[in-house]
Amino acid sequence: MSTTRTGGARIVAAAAAAAVLALLVAACGTTSSDDSTSASSGGSESGTVGLLLPESKTTRYEAFDHPYFEQDLKDKCPDCTLEYANADQDAAQQQSQAESMLTKGVDVLVLDPVDGKAAEAIVNKAKAQDVPVVSYDRLASGPVDYYVSFDNEKVGELQGQALLDALDEAGTTDSGDVVMINGAPTDPNAAQFKKGAESVLDGQVTIGKEFDTPDWSPDKAQSEMQSAITSLGKDQIVGVYSANDGMATGISAAMKSAGMTPPPPLTGQDAELSAIQRLVTGDQTMTVYKAIGPEAEAAAGMAVALIQGNDYPDASDSVNNGTADVPSQLLEPVVVTVDNIKDTVVKDGFYKVSEICTPQYAAACKKAGLE
Repeated sequence: MSTTRTGGARIVAAAAAAAVLALLVAACGTTSSDDSTSASSGGSESGTVGLLLPESKTTRYEAFDHPYFEQDLKDKCPDCTLEYANADQDAAQQQSQAESMLTKGVDVLVLDPVDGKAAEAIVNKAKAQDVPVVSYDRLASGPVDYYVSFDNEKVGELQGQALLDALDEAGTTDSGDVVMINGAPTDPNAAQFKKGAESVLDGQVTIGKEFDTPDWSPDKAQSEMQSAITSLGKDQIVGVYSANDGMATGISAAMKSAGMTPPPPLTGQDAELSAIQRLVTGDQTMTVYKAIGPEAEAAAGMAVALIQGNDYPDASDSVNNGTADVPSQLLEPVVVTVDNIKDTVVKDGFYKVSEICTPQYAAACKKAGLE
């Protein structure tokens, strides 16, 4: 089953890359000296893009999203420039960063909001200055021009189904409680992950404790798990739903500290290196791999299209953000387990085997056939 998903994801990623390449040829392939092309497109051949990312506790943003987007923008529009800021999970700081970029005269904002609803103020201010907004990964409220992300409810469904399958395999589905540790209540994606997971788990398992974790904090997730262990008893917990890998790090530490060995099934998301290593050692059951490369590439394509006054052709989906139906491109998430690490994150070049199988994990990697 995982092989089928992986193949589908690679097809989607390839299609996204091809579409963006086509956009590059159409939008950036002309020279800036071709005044007739600029006039017909309604925009200029270059401009400044402001990229606003939400936090750094999740490793993906600084390790992948920022550099991928920067390179994709350079590839698609060599004369475009980038303004970048990370809000460190502070919505007020993100608004200040956005205002600074607007004052500097950016032509497009690419916004991954700390708080989707609070970000409406950023979107409205940008619109008042005729600056279009691309909502990246998380959907902001307000008159957003484009949105690129993954099918977030499906992410939750994949997590929930993987957890349910692991409980069924262990024969523990009806013999204890599941702890649900969801993401930040200010993040609209977290609600969608939760909805998707609950659509699978409701009526199938008993939820003994459930938490919404401020800031997606691994430390807070660890404290929440410790509280659940104290309240329910470590022998009563048969599985743990963690909405992402960063929190799974804290949850895993809490279970080890409580002597829960072997640990019950534990989910995750983002395919962080530490999570892949936990898959190898058996401390985590699954993660969700969201290919950040195609996502960043699509966002850069949207930004360039807006600068040049063109339509972005692959925004064929539509997602309502409470203000309007936003033209969207939704990419395919992929389940990663110990059985398909080679066929997913390694094959895509996300990690090398040598990065995963450091000396600490060499024996476990050998046992898993990851050499």
